[in-house]
Amino acid sequence: MAYFQTRTTPGRHFLQIPGPSNVPDRVLRAMDNPTMDHRGPDFGVMGKMILDKVKKVFQTQSHVVIYPASGTGAWEAALVNTLSPGDRVLMCETGWFASLWREMAERLDIRPEFLKGDWRRGAEPARIEEYLRADKGHEIKAVCVVHNETSTGCTSRIAEVRAAIDAAGHPALLLVDTISGLASMDYRHDEWGVDVTVSGSQKGLMLPPGLSFNAVSAKALKAGDTAKLPRSFWDWKPMIASNATGYFPYTPATNMLYALDTALDMLLEEGLENVFARHGRMAEATRRAVRAWGLEVQCQEPRHYSSVLTGVRLPEGHSANALRAAIVERFNMSLGNGLGQLNDRVFRIGHLGDISELQLMATLSGIEMGLRIAGVPHKPEGVRAAMEYLTGNA
Repeated sequence: MAYFQTRTTPGRHFLQIPGPSNVPDRVLRAMDNPTMDHRGPDFGVMGKMILDKVKKVFQTQSHVVIYPASGTGAWEAALVNTLSPGDRVLMCETGWFASLWREMAERLDIRPEFLKGDWRRGAEPARIEEYLRADKGHEIKAVCVVHNETSTGCTSRIAEVRAAIDAAGHPALLLVDTISGLASMDYRHDEWGVDVTVSGSQKGLMLPPGLSFNAVSAKALKAGDTAKLPRSFWDWKPMIASNATGYFPYTPATNMLYALDTALDMLLEEGLENVFARHGRMAEATRRAVRAWGLEVQCQEPRHYSSVLTGVRLPEGHSANALRAAIVERFNMSLGNGLGQLNDRVFRIGHLGDISELQLMATLSGIEMGLRIAGVPHKPEGVRAAMEYLTGNA
C-alpha cells in the first residue's frame, strides 16, 4: 500500500498544516534513486557537497551536524552537548513547543527557569536582559528560545535576544529552535551570534520527517569539553570528525540525504531572499483574509508575525476542531489543530515550503467554504482580500 486513505477522493490532498509540509516532486524523485554505499568514494563527495550547501541555508561558516531524527532529537543534542546535570537555563514560554523543550530539559536533570508568556507574542528581549542582569553569579548557562513557535504563529526576534544577552554582560549560551523557521524566514546563525541552532527537515526544507540539524558555534563546541550530561549517539565530536571527509560515524539516512541535496539546490536556485519574500507574501495575504473574514489572528504583535503559518482564533462557542473536520471531509484539506491551551480554540494555516499563490488561494477558498458549512460567523470577503493583495490591487 503506497498511500493510505480511508476513502477515495478526486484531486490532490491539500496538506496545509504547518509541517510536515508538501514535498516537491523533484525531491520525491531524488529519494527514489538506488541506495548508495555509504562507505564508498562517491558518498564522501556527495556528503561534503551537502554539508557545504546546508551551511548556506543556516547562514553559517561553522559546523552543521545532521542526525537521522526528528527535531526532538536535535533539541536533545543541543542540550546534552553543552550542559551538565543541575545547570540552570533560561527558557521563554512562547507556546506549546517551548513548553515541550522545557519538559525535556527537566527530564535531563537540567533546571529550566521559565519566563511566562501568553502564547500571543514571541520572546521579550527586555525581560531576558533583566533576568540575566539579576544573575550576578552567572549561574545560568544557556538561554533557550524558539524562533518560530509553530503552535501560535509567533516569532521571536533572535538578533534582539542576542543583543539583550550581550547588554546584560552575561556569558550564557544562546540555543535557538528554528525547526519551523529555517528556509522559510530569514535566519542568520553567525550574524545573530547563536551558539546552537536546532532544525528539522519537514518544514521549510520541504523534506519528509526524518532529518534534524544542529548548527554549532565555536563557543558551543568549547562548552562541550566540560559538559557532563551523558551523550553517545548525539555526540557532536565523532560526527564533526567524520563529516570532515563527507562521511558519518554510523549509517546515515542515505536516501533522505539525496532528498536534502535536491531541496538545497531548489532553495539556492530560487535564492534565499526570494524564498523569504515569497513566504512573506503568502503570510500577509493569509492575514488579510483572516481579518476580512472578521476573525482574529492568534499573534497579537505585528512584528512577531510568522511567515510560516497563521493561527486563527474562532469566536467563543465555535469549535475549531469541528471546522477542521468539516473541511477535510468536504474538501480533502488538512489544517493544523490547536495545541495545548489552544485546543479547539485555534486552527492553523500552514503556508510554507513548496507553495505558490494559486495553492494559497485554493487553501483560503477551502477555508471560506468551510466557515460557511460549519456555521462560523464570518464575512465572505477573505478570499477577495487575499486575491487583491496578491495581484497588487490592495
